[in-house]
Amino acid sequence: MNHIRIHGVVSGRVQGVSYRYSMEREARRLGVAGWVRNLPDGRVEFEAEGDRAAVETLVAWAEEGPAYARVDRVVTTNRDVQGDREFGTRF
Repeated sequence: MNHIRIHGVVSGRVQGVSYRYSMEREARRLGVAGWVRNLPDGRVEFEAEGDRAAVETLVAWAEEGPAYARVDRVVTTNRDVQGDREFGTRF
């Protein structure tokens, strides 16, 4: 199956460093759909759906994040494809 969806949680210094904005921009560049949001405990949560290679590229980006982020860990799990067409930030 070439079209996948994953759920991810990113830990580290990932809030207040434009992580969500940067992930949204990167996902759109890659043609990946889904969403990203801050969690109350300081982590960032996201779901990404699209071509397997593009989603894997986004996860690799998530492990680095934008310039001022410090990513300690990214945990991902597989999800059922939902057919999303765009990537956006949830609040």
